[in-house]
Amino acid sequence: MANKFDYDIGIIGAGAAGLTVASGAAQLGARTLLIEKEEKLGGDCLHFGCVPSKTLIRTAHVRHMMKNAGEYGLPGVDLPPVDFRDVTARIKSVIDEIQKHDSEERFCSLGAKVEFGNAEFLDDHEIMLNGRKVSARSWVLATGSSPFIPPVQGLDSTPYITNREIFYMDRLPSSMAIMGGGPIAIEMAQAFCRLGTKVTVIQRDGQILSREDRDLAEAVMSIMASEGVRFILNAEVTKVRDLGGEREVTVASSTRADTVVAEVLLVATGRAPNVSGLMLDNAGVEHSPGGIVTDARLRTNRKHIYAAGDSTGKYLFTHAAGYEGGIVISNAIFHLPRKADYTHLPWCTYSDPELASIGMNEARAAEKGIHYSVWTERFSANDRSLAEGERDGVAKLILDEKERPLGIQILGPRAGELISEWVAVMNGSVKLSTIAGAIHPYPTLGEINKRVAGSYLTPKIFSDKVRRGLKFFFNLKGRACG
Repeated sequence: MANKFDYDIGIIGAGAAGLTVASGAAQLGARTLLIEKEEKLGGDCLHFGCVPSKTLIRTAHVRHMMKNAGEYGLPGVDLPPVDFRDVTARIKSVIDEIQKHDSEERFCSLGAKVEFGNAEFLDDHEIMLNGRKVSARSWVLATGSSPFIPPVQGLDSTPYITNREIFYMDRLPSSMAIMGGGPIAIEMAQAFCRLGTKVTVIQRDGQILSREDRDLAEAVMSIMASEGVRFILNAEVTKVRDLGGEREVTVASSTRADTVVAEVLLVATGRAPNVSGLMLDNAGVEHSPGGIVTDARLRTNRKHIYAAGDSTGKYLFTHAAGYEGGIVISNAIFHLPRKADYTHLPWCTYSDPELASIGMNEARAAEKGIHYSVWTERFSANDRSLAEGERDGVAKLILDEKERPLGIQILGPRAGELISEWVAVMNGSVKLSTIAGAIHPYPTLGEINKRVAGSYLTPKIFSDKVRRGLKFFFNLKGRACG
């Protein structure tokens, strides 16, 4: 009976979720099969997402610092044009270094069987892979997501790029039109503007970064606009056209029509879960274009088939996928019921300054009808921030009626690192008084976390009620001494 199936667990997709499950399952002794349709392991994050984008952003940041050297007491520099082939070479070198950890050899050494190809379900236990049948007791669908391509007139006959091509172009484009205003669009808009490209962002909504509070999103937009990025909001792309060496984008809003002409068109209008091509109907797995349906334990309606990562369409973050991989291991390998909990899921948009968040912001608290208060601390009052010339930004703490943290957003230098203290605080139910009373090294950007917690406590400590109580105590003590 033990050998009824070829494998104990089969994983389709070798991104963050799939690699997490494969590593854990193999090391625990399960007969593990890892299947990837691309030529290398690592998924979208390593090859077309997080890693290349952050590498590019760093390069753009260095050039921006060189361009503004005068602000730091250094002589100005006339910078030559960017050779994007050199930028691409650096991106590839970083990917190659990380690839060693996500290599076929490493996972084989852990005990997993690695195969490349397209998997199609024959039933809920068996798939067809490279012309042969393979079975597993349990399956994990970790197939990730792909760029969502909107149904815009002319787009199918007009050359465009997505995150899959943008890091590997032969040269830096002179101009770029970007459809979308989410994290990918914003990060790439600022980076390419800093490298020397004329960038226009076209956003359907009335603000960029629509998941974030409007005041913080507008602050990011204002900074980017000051650097030269053009924004067109509340606008819809109605038509695109190939002009040969350029692309023409027709934009319509409630008040006017506009035309944007650019050398390159970047489509960054969101992500679509990879659910087609798996023949999931043969396995009886419930799914839709929005993703594979799972319960809190990440089981599909076929309880021995799990889904994790972008394929579920829920939280499209690499760190969420890795977390979900751990949930699958608990349920599928240890058979210990464990539910996914996204209450304290952090995320970060790597603009400059960065915008990081955990828990609820004002918009979500208001949507749920929660009474809240807002406490802020600005980076312009942080000594390390001033020393580094990083004056823009704010830490914004949201408290509920019982004055417990609902969430915090940090717009500022290295906000993605600073939010990590709040990951520990919120997951550990740490009191604000503990943060405010803890010793933080000086001078550091991290002091802003201590200060924003203190901004809530200060009015209580120095209140009239406390002063009256102390005055009574001192008077009483004075009489006793006399």
